[in-house]
Amino acid sequence: MRLLAVAIALALAGLLVGAMLTSSEDLADGDGPEPVPLAAGPGTAAIPLEQQRGGPVGEQSPLADRFEPLPASVPAPVVHEFSSPPRAGLMFDVASGEILWERHPDRELPIASLTKMMTAWMIAGEHDPDERVLVSKAATKTGGSMIGVLPAGEKVPLGALLKGLLLVSGNDAATALAEHDAGSVERFVRRMNAEAERLGLGCTHFSSPHGLEDEGNYSCPRDLATLARADLSIPSIREIARTDHVRLPFPIKGDVLELYNNNPFILAGDPTITGLKTGYTDAAGRCYVTTAERGGRELGVILLDSPNPLEQVPKLLELGAGA
Repeated sequence: MRLLAVAIALALAGLLVGAMLTSSEDLADGDGPEPVPLAAGPGTAAIPLEQQRGGPVGEQSPLADRFEPLPASVPAPVVHEFSSPPRAGLMFDVASGEILWERHPDRELPIASLTKMMTAWMIAGEHDPDERVLVSKAATKTGGSMIGVLPAGEKVPLGALLKGLLLVSGNDAATALAEHDAGSVERFVRRMNAEAERLGLGCTHFSSPHGLEDEGNYSCPRDLATLARADLSIPSIREIARTDHVRLPFPIKGDVLELYNNNPFILAGDPTITGLKTGYTDAAGRCYVTTAERGGRELGVILLDSPNPLEQVPKLLELGAGA
């Protein structure tokens, strides 16, 4: 009987501890709307929140297996040294993930507006473009590159904000989308970092949905190749990223919003460019993730803190086409 009593007491204690732990986890995110599950990508089911961080420690998630570039061959298919090189870079085949050229592919560096590649992945992957997004006053005051005419207190189409995020690198769009998705920017950033882990991005950390602040916001070329391949698997992102100009109905004076792609290669009229994102801050320097059709395949070039991306990107694409 005494042994039975002890066993019952231990069982009750275990239940109590379990209840206390569950209560602590439930309260960890604070008050506010519950975040919705992250999408696994186009044509796939959303991943439940409890599975967002993937499987057991040491195991690759299915998304990481799907989008992570292949290990580089030695020697790489393309060998090239720039006289004034970027601080880090990588060239890859978008479809296969084959790495064609690399320079410090795992070096962690600030990435400025390349951050919006993750914001786009999360928003386009799980939201409908026809959703209406309430624009907060805080979103209109984000600063840096912005759409600039978002009406505070009004609801606007999510699809227009997604275009503004990618075409003009709108920090105001990033803030509005983050608030719409998660209830607050802070909560969305936590979701960004959970999604980075689920994608297997081992050298990436986010501190904002837009990349305006450099502290705590960094990645490496290898991770950005994974994210680029993920982004381009979503048809809406792929379509926006190669568009030069859109004219949209929008609840502002004149009822029309015009957005022009700030990608300099698209601005120059190169029809082979398929995307994807540029970024700049003083700390990050000029950061480019450029994808283009070359030599019968789609190539991606990632340059972080490049002194001359307008020459270095085309050179790598030229070399990659012949590899």
